[in-house]
Amino acid sequence: MPELPEVEVTRLSFADAIEGATVLQACLGKPLRWPLGVQAERLMGGRVGAVIRRGKYLWLPLSRPVSGGGLLVHLGMSGSLAFTPPGVAGEAGPHDHFDLLTDRGLLRLTDPRRFGAVVWSEALEAPAAAKLLAGLGLEPFDARFDGAHLHAGLSGRKVAIKQALLAGDIVVGAGNIYACEALFLAGIDPRLPAGKLSRPRAERLARAVRGVLAQALDAGGSTLRDFKDAHGVAGSFQMQARVYGREGQPCLTCGSPIRRIVQGQRSTFFCPQCQKR
Repeated sequence: MPELPEVEVTRLSFADAIEGATVLQACLGKPLRWPLGVQAERLMGGRVGAVIRRGKYLWLPLSRPVSGGGLLVHLGMSGSLAFTPPGVAGEAGPHDHFDLLTDRGLLRLTDPRRFGAVVWSEALEAPAAAKLLAGLGLEPFDARFDGAHLHAGLSGRKVAIKQALLAGDIVVGAGNIYACEALFLAGIDPRLPAGKLSRPRAERLARAVRGVLAQALDAGGSTLRDFKDAHGVAGSFQMQARVYGREGQPCLTCGSPIRRIVQGQRSTFFCPQCQKR
């Protein structure tokens, strides 16, 4: 599943190329998770503004003649965006469900499982977008995200610390791989009840979350199956993982076998010696 680093890598791979482009046509394939919310013809003539990211959503603003607004894009569980020069992409395939043709190239959403979405909204603060973005926590590189914020958000929670990170209502971006890695760097057992995390350990965890996500961005994200950015380039962070996917292999710090458990139907990897409750 594409997480925050993969979505940000995707944004960086096409945002500059599409900014300022004029929409020539929008084509829909099979229905996605949510309807577009506007007639595709209404997007024609719109000028694409600066593409931004909020959590795992991308916002493509469109200026007049579509009276402002934009497209909120989510990659779902298996989606990817490709941006290609005019005439290069070819006909849409069975898993290509949204094409945005511009005078600078074609932006295409491919999503075999169709859990992704492209939703029109009059603004990021308008109901269509605001409803989808409601409840998202701080961005991990926001100056306000620190140990104090994390500690306050976890206070009173009985759920395991890893599950609290995955919820995304305190900080966005700590997906399954990155939560495992951050907890390892911070020396925290993923089974620890979230509300029992001390303030000093919360400081270490906040730093670890930022550090892991920064490393993942530098590596182009993680490609476990088929993730690629908008130019078809795969990520390599999974090759740098210290615990994720390394069940039974020696810990890179102490040599103990890495353990795997299941939390909330997701695999959790950790070192039972280095990570303490």
